[in-house]
Amino acid sequence: MRKLNLLFLVLFLVTGFSTLSAHNLKESIVSDDRTPASTTRDEYRHPYETLNFFGIEPDMTVVELNPGGGWYTEILANYIHYPGTLITAQGSYYLEEFEKKMNSNPMYGRVEIVNLNSNLAEPNSVDAVVTFRNLHNWLGPEMDSIFKNSFMALKSGGNFGVVEHRAKPGTDLETMKSSGYVTEAHAIEVALKYGFELVAKSEINANPKDTKDHAKGVWTLPPTYRLKNKDRDKYSAIGESDRMTILFKKP
Repeated sequence: MRKLNLLFLVLFLVTGFSTLSAHNLKESIVSDDRTPASTTRDEYRHPYETLNFFGIEPDMTVVELNPGGGWYTEILANYIHYPGTLITAQGSYYLEEFEKKMNSNPMYGRVEIVNLNSNLAEPNSVDAVVTFRNLHNWLGPEMDSIFKNSFMALKSGGNFGVVEHRAKPGTDLETMKSSGYVTEAHAIEVALKYGFELVAKSEINANPKDTKDHAKGVWTLPPTYRLKNKDRDKYSAIGESDRMTILFKKP
């Protein structure tokens, strides 16, 4: 696990704790520490509503699975404070750039980085595990392993929050892989298989304008725009994907 950078520790002691963490979710979301490219996505990703739905509190130990470029990490690192801890379980694809980001701001000084395909944390030590728009990358044995490790890391009563591009019911596995959309039924099936209980589903991140039949799958839509300038106005008007938002719990 990544240790607290000495320079950030010095800055922490000099500037005071409150300047490094907002400790208030709304303040964390509007913090100047977030990049403009990130804040423009708020209207589609509803971070305040989503993190509240997942029951995330600032003194929790939270694992963020595969944070990618760190969109949610910018918020969580500002929000979670001692005795809470933010553990980011990063895959290899984004690791180098993510580490640079973690070294760019004192706010990230207490963020720990572990391997996505590791045990994530000590058994029964974590209050919540969250993942945002990742399941389509894991379909198959990797998803099973990550869900299993998440269950083992969580305390009894711990929350497992999932946001994912939502496929039409009945979509087959190969189409899920190629399109980037996953059915709610599949996500729930894998979670239940490893012992989770389904607590609730939310339409916070729903988008009824998303027809889910795009030429380049979910990546046709913003912010990726896989077709580049072709029909860009059309896809911009649709916005980001329709997404499931599901809360599970470890009994």
